[in-house]
This record gives sequence, C-alpha cells and structure tokens, in this order.
Amino acid sequence: MTGRQVERRLAAVLAADISGYSRLMGADEVGTLNALKAIRREVVDPAITAHNGRIVKTTGDGMLVEFASAVDAVTCAMTVQDQMAGRNVEATPNLSFRIGINVGDIIIESDDIFGDGVNVAARVENECVPGGVCLSGNAFEHIRGKTAFTFDDLGERSLKNIDRPVRLYAARRAIAHILPAADTPKLLALPDKPSIAVLPFQNMSGEPEQEYFVDGLVEDIITALSRIKWLFVIARNSTFTYKNRAIDVRQVGRDLGVRYVLEGSVRKSSNRLRITGQLIDTTSGGHIWADRYDGNLEDVFDLQDRVTANVAGAIEPKLRQAEIERVQTKATESLTAYDYYLQASALFYDFTKESLREAQLLLEQALRADRRYSSAYALAALCRSSEVTQGWKVEDTDRVEALRLARLAAEFGKDDPSALAMAGRVLGSMQGDAEEGLALIERALALNPNAALAWQYCGWVSWQLGRHEQCIEYNEKALRLSPLDAMIYRSYAGIAWSHFFRGEFKDAIVWADKAIREQPHFLPPLRIKIAAAAMIDRFDEMGDALQKLRVAQPDVSIRTLMQIHTSRLQSQRDYYEAALRKAGLT
Repeated sequence: MTGRQVERRLAAVLAADISGYSRLMGADEVGTLNALKAIRREVVDPAITAHNGRIVKTTGDGMLVEFASAVDAVTCAMTVQDQMAGRNVEATPNLSFRIGINVGDIIIESDDIFGDGVNVAARVENECVPGGVCLSGNAFEHIRGKTAFTFDDLGERSLKNIDRPVRLYAARRAIAHILPAADTPKLLALPDKPSIAVLPFQNMSGEPEQEYFVDGLVEDIITALSRIKWLFVIARNSTFTYKNRAIDVRQVGRDLGVRYVLEGSVRKSSNRLRITGQLIDTTSGGHIWADRYDGNLEDVFDLQDRVTANVAGAIEPKLRQAEIERVQTKATESLTAYDYYLQASALFYDFTKESLREAQLLLEQALRADRRYSSAYALAALCRSSEVTQGWKVEDTDRVEALRLARLAAEFGKDDPSALAMAGRVLGSMQGDAEEGLALIERALALNPNAALAWQYCGWVSWQLGRHEQCIEYNEKALRLSPLDAMIYRSYAGIAWSHFFRGEFKDAIVWADKAIREQPHFLPPLRIKIAAAAMIDRFDEMGDALQKLRVAQPDVSIRTLMQIHTSRLQSQRDYYEAALRKAGLT
C-alpha cells in the first residue's frame, strides 16, 4: 500500500446496468452503442451533474456513481428513469436501466471505490426490475420523509455474497395512474358528493411496535366512513402512501381528488388511549373541526365511533341517525382478537411467502379469541388462496381450506362488507362457486360503495366469468377510489387478463408491465405477458418474462400453471393453454 492514498467514509452509492445488454448487443451492436452514447450525453450525465454525483467507473452495460447525499442519489435515479420512460421508443429500442442504491462504508483508493457500500449497491441493483429504482434499508432510512417519492417495502432478501439479509424498497412517484392508455398524471375532478381522505395518524406512544395498532385504528375509521353512502372515501392503501411524510393537505387534495382530509394522532400509554383528529378543507387549507377523545383501551371501538360520527356530522349536518347506526356495526368486541387481526393485516400487505404464513398464525390466535370473527376468517381465506395462486401451495387441501374459511367469513359477516368482499374473491378464484362469490362481493358493495378492493375483486371474478367489459369498468372504479393503492398492481393485472382474453395482446402487455413494475413478486402479470407476447410473436419480451417466472416458480409448466389458473370458462382455459404452448412451455 506504500505510496497510495486510501480513505474510508460513509457514502451513497448508485449502481446501474442495462437490462438484457448482451442480447441487445448481439442483435444490433452499432445501434445499441449509439443509443447508449446518446442516453449518456442527454440524460444520465446531466442528471448526475445536477445532483452532485461523481461517476466512479463505467462498464459496457453499467456504471457506479458516488453521492454525498442519499436524497441526491435517489432524486437523480428517478430523474433518469422518468426521462428514459419519456424518450422516443424508436430512438432507444428496448433500452432500460435497473438502478440500485445503498448507503454504507466505502474505501476510496485513487479514483476507485470498494467496500460494503459498493457491494450491497450492486446486489440491490440485481434485484431491481427494468425501469425501476431499488434502495437498501440503509439508504431508505437516510431518505425517509425527505423526498416526494413513495416506497414499497419489498421485504428482506438474501443477496449473493452478502452475509446478511437486506431489506429492499422500490421507489415510485406518488402520482395516480388511472387512464388505460397512458401513464401521464391527470388532475382528478372532485366527485359529485362530499369526498374525504383519512391520512395515517401519528403514533405518539413512543413505541414503534404500536404502529400496527395505530394503522389498524385508522383503517377502521376509513371503513366506517366508507359505509356512509353519500360520502366518497379514498381507500386506505392510497392514503397510507403518505405515511411518515411531511405533507401539504392541499396537494393531497389534488393528488387524490378530494375536498376534505382527516389527520390526527394516537397516544397509547398503559391502559389509556387518546385520539386527536382534525378535519381540513383541501381547497382552502382551513380547519373545519378538531377534537380530542380520551378513554381506556377497552373503549377503543367507542372512541372510533365517536371520531367517525363527528367527522361525518361536520361534513353533512343533516346526517341521518340510521347512517350513524350502520357505521357503528363492529365485527368483533374482543380486543385480543382485534389486536391479532391488525398485526396480521400489516403482514398481508408485505405479500411475501413468509409474511402470509406468519399472518395466518396470528389469525388462528384471533379466531381462538373470537370464533365468530368474520374479518379474521376472510383474511385467513385470502392468505391461503394467495399462496395457491402464487404457486406456493397447490394441493387440493389448500383450496378446500380456503373455501371453508371463506364460507365461515360469509356466514358470520353477513353485514361486514370487508369480510364479504374477501370471501367472495376467494370463492370466485378457488374453483368454488364464482356466481356465489360475485353475489357476496355485490352485497359488500351495497353495504359499502366506497370499498376499492371490493370493486377490484368484482373485476377479477368478472373476467373469470368472461365478463371483460365489466372487469375493466370495475377495476377503473377501484383505481379512482384508491389512485395510490399499494395493491394497485392487482387492478392492472385484472385489466391485463381481460385484454388478453379479448385478443387485445398489445394492451394486455402494457397493463401486465404496469403490474410488474408496481409489484414484481406478484406472478400473474408475468404469466399474462408470456401468453400475450407469444400470441403476437414478441419472443424477446416473452423470453425475458419466462426467465423471471422460472426464477420465482422453478417448477413452472403448463400443468402447474393450469392447475392454479382461476378462469371458470373452459374456452378461456383452452385459449390460455394454447398461448402457453406457443410460448414453448410443456
């Protein structure tokens, strides 16, 4: 080491590469190199300079960049991906970057950098989807609440040559994409009735492990407000994209297309509970109503009802007492069961094999505390059916158990729209009675016309029955009710299936790609893309999707895919199977 200057410091490291570089070079070496030079000159280098980055080195298919600030690194990466998405496709054929970002120790020697910070960044980039930006948990902690972006928790991953699991986050812009033909943001018009978004409440207890309780309490307030038919209520999954972020309520109103925003806080100390809330008009920023509620922990359901009634009363003074009584219907009176259910709900949104299994164990405990808890039965059924449709469990006993749980949810939850919607979705997908499932979802929507997931489930069961116009219509309704939904990828996938079965293969690929970008671990969109691309001889795209599916589902074959396919119509099943054969599956 004599004569060399070596420095060690903490830095943000960005690693990027080009998806399918070898294939592109093999197809058109000169065209690919020219396109890359243009991208460097017009997009990448200006963005790095503007955000104070330093290019450490480049390779044929990628580069390594150092930033002093993680915020600069993420903003630069999103700028590059936005500009790449907006470029003329003919000018940059099939070129897309994967970008990974980490914050960690680096060793600087001459002009190069080494160390854990670099190694993790490179492995994070390997996990990223084309066109995406992924962050390590360390990088996320440095930028949390400091940017205008939202981040999807992808769970912990075992990365090659990294001796510990690394939690990953996918970055995306908090913009509603609800139009089927384009990804351009559109200002959402206010609905023709009072509209509200309930933002995540602050956890004032000082105990991070109480986050699930606070989130669950807010989710119940949203559900209660949603059951008031003259209110337009944004779904939980969209409002929770604002969690842990400094926000401007007027901007929230524009993003979500609502007139009112409810925000507040929860303090849980020993056996005491304090809820504060304030209702704000997003058009003026003015406060309409504010109040504080104190009680024992056992009073949590009563406190929720009082918040809901006062919010509704502030918006509409002529609120009918019958509506208040409908709002106050509770699925359980057991605080123990409720607590387990909230923990399981938080795990379900992670949507990994491990989180679904852990959620089911918690739901078993909830049901031991309350054998008639409809929502717990419904979520348990949805967890079990999700394992089947992902291909993680394919035994007949798993389907039978999912159907059993769904029917118990419907039996005990005749007036519980959430339980009815989930039960209907499971009945429609587990080779049960699709018409029965659709009837349950329609009952849920009669009870709660603001239930975004119920509209989404209604769309899914509709395509399974061959009702593709309805599928698209219902999923677009779900997108309007929850334009920033963490589960928006399911609506995209439902629309993609309908386009596929209508023979609109290019549209099917567009919507499948949207779903894949939002949640790369949700496997149905990959299957749609493979089938649709095969039908129009887009074999490169088909091959890329098939390779990813084989990594996620190593035993993939026509038999395994048809075993978990959920269409009820034999004509659709035959159509899908023929496309899989054309894709080369056996």
